[in-house]
Amino acid sequence: MKYFIETYGCQMNVHDTERMAGLLEQSGYDPAESDRDADIVIVNTCSVRERAEEKLYTRLGEIKEMSREIGRTPLVVVAGCVAQQEGDRLIKRSKGVVDLVVGTQQVKMLPMLVKETAASRSELFMIDGRPWRPEGRIAIENPYEDPSFPLGIVRRGDPVRAYVTIIEGCNDFCSFCVVPYTRGHERMRSKAEILAEVREAADSGRREVQLLGQIVNHYQAPDDPSCDFPALLEAVHEVPGIDRIRFASPHPRHTSDRVIAAVRDLPKVCKHLHLPVQSGSSRVLAMMRRRHTRGEYLDLVARIRAAIPNLQLSTDIIVGFPGETEADFDETLSLTDGVGYHSIYSFKYSERPNTLASKRMPDDVTDEEKTRRIVALQTLQRSVQSNLFQRSIGTTHQVLVDATSRRHEWELTGRTSGNTVVNFPGPPEWLGKMVDVTIERTGPNSVWGQAVGDPR
Repeated sequence: MKYFIETYGCQMNVHDTERMAGLLEQSGYDPAESDRDADIVIVNTCSVRERAEEKLYTRLGEIKEMSREIGRTPLVVVAGCVAQQEGDRLIKRSKGVVDLVVGTQQVKMLPMLVKETAASRSELFMIDGRPWRPEGRIAIENPYEDPSFPLGIVRRGDPVRAYVTIIEGCNDFCSFCVVPYTRGHERMRSKAEILAEVREAADSGRREVQLLGQIVNHYQAPDDPSCDFPALLEAVHEVPGIDRIRFASPHPRHTSDRVIAAVRDLPKVCKHLHLPVQSGSSRVLAMMRRRHTRGEYLDLVARIRAAIPNLQLSTDIIVGFPGETEADFDETLSLTDGVGYHSIYSFKYSERPNTLASKRMPDDVTDEEKTRRIVALQTLQRSVQSNLFQRSIGTTHQVLVDATSRRHEWELTGRTSGNTVVNFPGPPEWLGKMVDVTIERTGPNSVWGQAVGDPR
């Protein structure tokens, strides 16, 4: 039996796919090269972006057509945030395409649920507690309600970087955000389990570890009251074999002076912070329930820059939130220009199911206006980013090589500590090595250079 997983969304979804692949292979399944070769097709979904559900149903239609072409029907599984959000509606609306729906907190039950579904060929869905069929509950208990995960099971897809989840879920309930409804309440993994996974990643040759959580810097170890997020960074820093530590995504209101000091003082912690602002207007931030103002955010940026002058910042910004005026949007533009982000992820607001904004705030900014605003924001950011890249010409940076170029087999790609993508010529044997690279020219989203000295 062969499986194929296609993944949409954030790094946490990518890591969930690594977990699912490991569980299936431990249970005797083999990876397929494509969906056409697979006995089981799993679509690991994300519901953060606009029209995620429609895109999923379009994909399910393609799978149905593929089944006709190849003359057999694979078992189709929908997992991830849309699965959690839609539940048995996916089975009903897909009209016989979807066999199994698995919620975000039931990943560890995937092999058991696949076996049950394949044996009965009767649709099954499980998004909390116990599994259900459309006709009612069945008797498989869920023993996996905590965020722990068996060590050594994950089938990592990246040869250089290891994702390690430290928090599942979120308690903040920002008014635009679907995460608390799809990922559940905040649950911390134990410090001991996290460090064991980091050591396992180092032993497998990974040189970089990325700590994941919806609000990663809100971490507090359940097995060690003295271990908050900065203390966890210190503990991970001591693991031999790990050369770089990244984390995503911190919340501004939990970015304390101790967090800033840890990023500054621990050499392995990368000098990059993804610090979501969402809007430059305090009025809009209050409606978003972000719990920080424009002034507080800018004060935080100033403290960070004073402590770590070489640190690079990135952010998330939403345009067209309900009630956002032209003056509010101008404040977002001025903040973006003033902070000088090395990169941004920008989105047009769209209603997400169950969120406070969808229930209480009319989506009163037209799509045309949202499009105009996001184009203006992205145009400004390209200018800011281009200026920052231009300043880097002639400087030398330590780059961790994480891929070969898709354009040229002799070209390598890696990232600086500040998370800038660097392209340069070199042999494939340098994958996973640290290389000093002098920047010579820039592009819109990355820079190019030449290696200096020997890799290490």
